[in-house]
Amino acid sequence: MIEVVAKLGRGPVFLAGEMLECVITFTNPLSAASTSASSEMLAWASAQIHCQFHASENRVALPPSDGSKHDVQAENETVFVPNRGERGQCILSTPPKILFCDLRLDPGESKSYSYCETLPIDGPPSFRGQSVKYVYKLTIGCQRVNSPIKLLRVPFRVLVLHGLKDYQCPQDEAVAPSNPFLEEEEGLKKDSRLADLATDLLMAATSRRSLHLYNISSSRGKVGTFCIFKTVYKIGEDVIGTFNFSGDIPCLQFSVSLQTEESIQEEFQRRRGQPVSFSTHARHQEACLHTAQSSFSLPIPLSSTPGFTTNIVSLKWRLHFEFVTSGESAGTCLVRGSQPEAVTWTGVEQIEVDTFSWDLPIKVLPTNPILASYVSQFSSTNSITI
Repeated sequence: MIEVVAKLGRGPVFLAGEMLECVITFTNPLSAASTSASSEMLAWASAQIHCQFHASENRVALPPSDGSKHDVQAENETVFVPNRGERGQCILSTPPKILFCDLRLDPGESKSYSYCETLPIDGPPSFRGQSVKYVYKLTIGCQRVNSPIKLLRVPFRVLVLHGLKDYQCPQDEAVAPSNPFLEEEEGLKKDSRLADLATDLLMAATSRRSLHLYNISSSRGKVGTFCIFKTVYKIGEDVIGTFNFSGDIPCLQFSVSLQTEESIQEEFQRRRGQPVSFSTHARHQEACLHTAQSSFSLPIPLSSTPGFTTNIVSLKWRLHFEFVTSGESAGTCLVRGSQPEAVTWTGVEQIEVDTFSWDLPIKVLPTNPILASYVSQFSSTNSITI
């Protein structure tokens, strides 16, 4: 028996273009003092990163795929297929890397190997939508002699920041300051520069603030104004907006929903003109009769996917507003009580209302992958027993 443990040292979230590093440890758990202790042998082990794509048959019409691949593995099969048995199609993969051949482990002995690979910068982000899914995995394959291959899959999340590809190799890289007292591998230095560059690009894109004012009007007149200071955000930020209900039409209630719009490209739609899919990530609702001003704050979950577009699907973010306005004047919305000693104002039992909605597109970008790792559903450590 051999225990295989794979650990992602920095966490399970990465930016496309970053270096993924995983330490894989092979251990013979039996103690040397055990009567049944004996050396264990592995013929080989290999590792590879791949992105698996799965589409809903009811929503997406994909071209026929090559059905010549088999998921059934023979007893002595030595071909390493990382996505064997997985649903969907493998749309992206890195070259496989051999970790070792003919490994012998004595009782209580363990050996560790480091796997490093740069994530393709032109791949899609990790996404689990209603129509399609993009899932990234690092798969480690191990095999004993004359035994089937055992696969250890390590799922992780990939964020895509557009613009990194053009700035991946800065012109002043050769004259960048460095610490002569630290010996740092070139790959890690490049990866650190890429993360710093991504942070700078995100900060520059999301820190710009300018006043955006929108008039809220129905078919009967003006309800008020809406104010927001920016329309570009990172996941993990809060979307903050304010209302000023100074119009002629009284607003009884409003709600604001933070939503994503998942649409399939026209050539891949199962039915022509099929509706898009909406998902609500946060919502604020408030009764606002005789309220002059109000505000809301909606957090963008760190676990959500920033906006992106591929040849099959497009994901966009928006604020969806719904307003309930009175069909009468503000003065008739309240009824004065008949008590002689005190004045009591009570709401009417019935009132005619009008409703209307409005959508405001916003842009949502990735964030620092280390921050997103704190709320990731994936574990940094995965194991299997062979």
